[in-house]
Amino acid sequence: MMPSTGLESDPVAKKKIINRLRRAHGQLAAVIDAVDDDEHCEKIVHQLSAVSKAVDRAGFLVISSALQECLADDEFQQEELDKLEKLFTSFA
Repeated sequence: MMPSTGLESDPVAKKKIINRLRRAHGQLAAVIDAVDDDEHCEKIVHQLSAVSKAVDRAGFLVISSALQECLADDEFQQEELDKLEKLFTSFA
């Protein structure tokens, strides 16, 4: 069983993640428009980089929240921590 995100108990982190994902959503729409409008590759790559960073940061926040919840739980299983570590390294 996968551990929860930890976001249920941390509304501030949840808001940050949602804001980052909304920003990435808007940036991805800008990338699509730039490609559709035959914009210069520099603009497209710049927007893609912004999307990638926003998504990565949201992912790190999700994992961080889950780790904090896991470590705060006296009954957490090492297996849960190992799964979160694997998720974390998938972003590296």
